[in-house]
Amino acid sequence: MSLKNRPYDIVLIGATGFTGQLTADYLLKQHPPIKLALAGRNPEKLSQIRELLLADNPTAPTPDIIIADSHDMVSLRKLCAQTKVVISTVGPYALHGEDLVAACITQKCDYVDLTGEPQFVSDMQRKYGADATKQGVKIVNCCGFDSIPHDLGVFFTLEALSKKLGAEVLQQSAVSVEGFVRGHGDISGGTWNSAINAMPNWQDFIRERRQQYKHTAADGRDIRLVEKPTLRKLKDGWAAPLPTIDPEIVVQSAKRYRHYGQSFRYAHFVVVPQLHRLAMTGAAVAGIFVVAQFAKGRTWLGKQRPSGAGPAPEERARHWFNVEFVAEVKTPTQETVKLSTLVSGGDPGYDETAKMLAESALCLLQDKVDLPTNFGVVTPAEAMGSHLVKRLQAAGIAFEVK
Repeated sequence: MSLKNRPYDIVLIGATGFTGQLTADYLLKQHPPIKLALAGRNPEKLSQIRELLLADNPTAPTPDIIIADSHDMVSLRKLCAQTKVVISTVGPYALHGEDLVAACITQKCDYVDLTGEPQFVSDMQRKYGADATKQGVKIVNCCGFDSIPHDLGVFFTLEALSKKLGAEVLQQSAVSVEGFVRGHGDISGGTWNSAINAMPNWQDFIRERRQQYKHTAADGRDIRLVEKPTLRKLKDGWAAPLPTIDPEIVVQSAKRYRHYGQSFRYAHFVVVPQLHRLAMTGAAVAGIFVVAQFAKGRTWLGKQRPSGAGPAPEERARHWFNVEFVAEVKTPTQETVKLSTLVSGGDPGYDETAKMLAESALCLLQDKVDLPTNFGVVTPAEAMGSHLVKRLQAAGIAFEVK
């Protein structure tokens, strides 16, 4: 079935989970309305969630329900053949995500998810990148707090520098960017379980990251992460290296876009107000890492924060985040130019993540003809660039030059 004749604009698989419900609610509030379907394997739960969503959105059109299982390829292909864009909130993605990606590619529909699992993203690029490119499909991982504020924040920073210096000058320059993450919030049960499942493969992630230090030249440009970023004292606390997937996504986008410079370096930090808190957090993470090496340990950890649960609205209202980007450019004439930008918003783990995910899908749907012609397993910046920045700004997430 051609894209034009498909009955649904967006199918959301995973609507019975907490973040999935928030994402569905956001989509039902769109004006004009979109043609939405909710997908999953349990029709009773889906019907209950639909009733709750319609109670909060009484004027919204009733979304259809599609029965599909993450491990049943026949049902997934049938699902993907009916829609233009798929949203997946079904994690951990390493356990439940691959077949859906494959089905999207064969049925030629675009895809977005919330994963922050490095090994899953790497596997999808290796296994399906070429096929997705050939089919003209965009498989866009990491469309929540991992990694939109960081990926699009760096993109926005380089766009601002391009306007300031001129595109040709920036393309020939040496660019260095540091990202500093601050905030108050809570991670979702899905994110918690994804992180636990990724920990046994952490050594593979470290080995791949080392390749980013040494072998990331593309098109004659030198694009890489800063090797061994160090702990440092800031005015408002301590900045410690943050070993998440976000720097990998930033580097992938940098390889794509010439305006990231002839050489590009990126380092990623979390800012904590007191050094002893950093030490306590590090000790806790180390303990969790040890327990997560064993199957029984992962099961026990998963029960401590089950997928599908989340905090009340009044608690989420107290949460916030900001990511500061500090860029330094050395031009071909050896002039040094500095620029700082800020990306900020509300509750990062749930409300803003659902907003980012939904707006990513809407961008692929409604801005399709104007988007960059970058296909394959791509980053948010590669897939949508400034169009998604503008959407998020309109939705209340700030992107600003300081």
